[in-house]
Amino acid sequence: MLQAFANIFRIADLRSRVLFTIGLLAIYRIGFWIPLPGVDQTALVKQAEKATQGLGGFGRLLEYASIFSGGSLSHSTLFGLGIMPYITASIIFQLLQSVYPPLQELKKEGASGQQKIAEWTRYATVGLCIIQGLFWLLYLQEQGLVQAHFLRGTNVLIFYTAGIAGMTAGSLFLMWLGEQIDKYGIGNGVSLILTIGILARMPDAIKWVITNFEPSQVAETSGKLSVPGLIFLIAGFFFVIAGAILITVAQRRIPIQQAKHTRGRKVFGGQKHYLPLRLNHAGVMPIIFASSLMIFPSMVFGWMNTRATTGGAAPWVQQITTFLAINFQMGEFPYILAEVILIYFFSYFWTTVQFSPDEMSRQLKEHGSFIPGHRPGPRTADYLEQVMERITFVGAGFLAVIAIIPTLVSHYMGIPFQVSQFLGGTGLLIVVSVGLDLIQRIEANLLMRNYSGFLTSSSGDSKGPRVRSPRSA
Repeated sequence: MLQAFANIFRIADLRSRVLFTIGLLAIYRIGFWIPLPGVDQTALVKQAEKATQGLGGFGRLLEYASIFSGGSLSHSTLFGLGIMPYITASIIFQLLQSVYPPLQELKKEGASGQQKIAEWTRYATVGLCIIQGLFWLLYLQEQGLVQAHFLRGTNVLIFYTAGIAGMTAGSLFLMWLGEQIDKYGIGNGVSLILTIGILARMPDAIKWVITNFEPSQVAETSGKLSVPGLIFLIAGFFFVIAGAILITVAQRRIPIQQAKHTRGRKVFGGQKHYLPLRLNHAGVMPIIFASSLMIFPSMVFGWMNTRATTGGAAPWVQQITTFLAINFQMGEFPYILAEVILIYFFSYFWTTVQFSPDEMSRQLKEHGSFIPGHRPGPRTADYLEQVMERITFVGAGFLAVIAIIPTLVSHYMGIPFQVSQFLGGTGLLIVVSVGLDLIQRIEANLLMRNYSGFLTSSSGDSKGPRVRSPRSA
């Protein structure tokens, strides 16, 4: 592995791409230290810490948003919205391409159509930035987190204009950084920016573990970590990472037979291939959708309970609102059950939108290929749909387990969610998938120049790729 890392810097083109990517990611992290004008940063940090400790509605919203913005909403900086608006706009247009005929036709046009869709995605990103920035500044003003002199006269207009323009420009700048990484760097720029924002929270989690570790303690009480608890965290971290890698790369291979063609005295085709169907075809999207929707029940039911209690509602109304407010807090059984159901629903929904058995069956028929034992056409489409339904059920089950592990650990062991989130959930799946993609990209660049990569045995086997000097490469 050390030799593979050294080979990266022996290739001039690959070295420049890696260093360029690292430089842009460093610029991305520097932007988090530029605060928005008019915001009382000290008061905002205190309120964010208080909210995340209780993990109420606002706390859950901050934790979810920090996954996509690196935690900067608690500081309200220029990069406060992060890359999240662009990702949201991309998801929206990706879904629309499957259900909106004009976009489907535009997608079939090739590069020109994709360029037009990308342009519309950028416009939608600007609109989402303005809306999200406006709501965030309204919340800050409502909670008294804006400096007093910015709420007088025309200063209010200046505060909102500067804040919305700053956060919109910050998100668009991050979008531009991602495109530059795709063009001149190692590639997959938006995902790398998202991953760095998630990994930036890891030092705080490690600091909490070191600070609250008590070797003499027998069990986890009052937020302290014992020796068994520490061993469980470390073992769980590696176990969940291994499971996430397994989910990401696992696939069902369906054998495909290519039809034979006779031309003169020669016979062409007749070869066997495999059609790989990913176990987790929906990726991380089901957890993102389920987690985002589960923010609102705790917020809504908590608000209803407060209004019913302070408004003098009937006793039976107060009992119902109290029951809902308590049982839909993070870690409670109804909350976990609802999240698992949503993950299964969105797994099948996303797979239905993205995977078309009829289209795949048509392509196999056009290329002269077929699945042994199944006629080309509707029979093949029905078989592919049946297989995808089965493996989606298993993949959604794995996603549900990984999604609820941080919630259970935080609820029953008293560990803060910003620590337990590295044991599963959206952030871990994003980091694992992007990390695997990054390794494969570097691996391809190394093998293309006859260098040993990360996934290649370097034990001196004569059948492996030949390693030569950079000058001969």
